[in-house]
Amino acid sequence: MSLKNAVYDAINSNKFGKAFLKARRDIRGDEAVRAIQSGTHDFIDRSKGSDKLCIILAGYKPTLWEDVFGRIAAYVPSDVDVCVMTSGLVNEELKKIAAEHGWSYLSTSVNHLSFVQNIAIECHPRAKWIYKLDEDMFLTKGFFEAMLDTYEELESNTLYKPAFVSPLINVSCYGHLRLLDKLNLLDDFRNTGLTDMKYSDGLHHNRQVISEPKVARYMWGESQPVLRDIDALTERFSIENEGFQYSICPIRYSIGAILFTRDAWNEFGHFPLTFVGGPYGLGDDEEHICNYACFTGRVMVVNENIVVGHLGYGGAQTKTMVEFHANHRDQFKLKA
Repeated sequence: MSLKNAVYDAINSNKFGKAFLKARRDIRGDEAVRAIQSGTHDFIDRSKGSDKLCIILAGYKPTLWEDVFGRIAAYVPSDVDVCVMTSGLVNEELKKIAAEHGWSYLSTSVNHLSFVQNIAIECHPRAKWIYKLDEDMFLTKGFFEAMLDTYEELESNTLYKPAFVSPLINVSCYGHLRLLDKLNLLDDFRNTGLTDMKYSDGLHHNRQVISEPKVARYMWGESQPVLRDIDALTERFSIENEGFQYSICPIRYSIGAILFTRDAWNEFGHFPLTFVGGPYGLGDDEEHICNYACFTGRVMVVNENIVVGHLGYGGAQTKTMVEFHANHRDQFKLKA
C-alpha cells in the first residue's frame, strides 16, 4: 500500500475523518461544477422552431460520419429540427455536414456531456419532443415516426407512463438478447460462451456485452448473416408484418438513441453536472434519466418494430469495431 493510500485509510477510519473527506470531495465537486457552468458555447442556429428536435452527440468517430449522417439525413422528417453537438471542441467537418443539411451546430468550450445536451435543448425553446442520438447509431427507415407513435400510444392507450422510448438496438445490454430471441438465435449465441446470457446493465454483471469486441462482431453478423442487414430486420419486424410490438426494459438502459419530452427533462432537473463516470460526465446523463424512470413510476419503452445498429460500446470495443466498419462498409451504408 502506498503512503498516500495509508494516510487516506487512517483519516477514513473514524467518523470525523470521513466527514472531513466528504466535505473535501463536496468542495472539489462544487468547484468542478462551477468550472463547467462558466464554460462558453457557440451556436449556429438553423432551426425552424419545430416542436420536435434531434440532438446528435458527435466529434470522436469521423470514419463513421458519412454513413451515420447519411442515414439520419435520409430518414429525418422535415418537421424535425436537427442539432449536431460537439462537447469541448469545434469540428470543422461536422460544421460543414450540418451546414450542408441545414442543421444547427453547437460547440462548447468545456467537455461535459450533460452540459452540451442541456445547452442544445435550451437553444430550442419550442421543442417539446427530443430525440437524442450518439454518433455511432445507424438509423433505419421509420425510426423517428415509430418513436413518436410508440410514446403517444403508450401514453394514451396503455397502463404505462413512459420516461423515454428507444428502438431495438443490436449492440445493447438489453436489446441484443431481445433481438436474438426474436430471431431464435439465443441458443446459438449461448453456445459461443461469450456472455452470461442475462439482462443486465453490463456494469454489475454480464460485463462482456460492453467489454468484449466479439460480442459486437457477433451482433453485426460475423457468423450469422441475418444480423448483417439492419434494414432488412426492420422490414421483417415492421408493424405491417408483425403488428405493433414493444417491451418494457426493467434495468438501466443505454441511451444512444432515445426519444423523451421537454416536460420529462424539466421534471428530472435537466441532465446532471456530475462526474460519476469520469471528468466528462460519461454515462451520468444515462444514469440520471434511468433513475428518473425507476423512481417516478415511469417506464423505459423499447419499440421492437424498428432495429437500429449500434457500432459498439466505447473503450474495449471501439478500435475493433471501427476497423470492422471500415472492412464491411456495405452493411452500414444507406441503401440506395
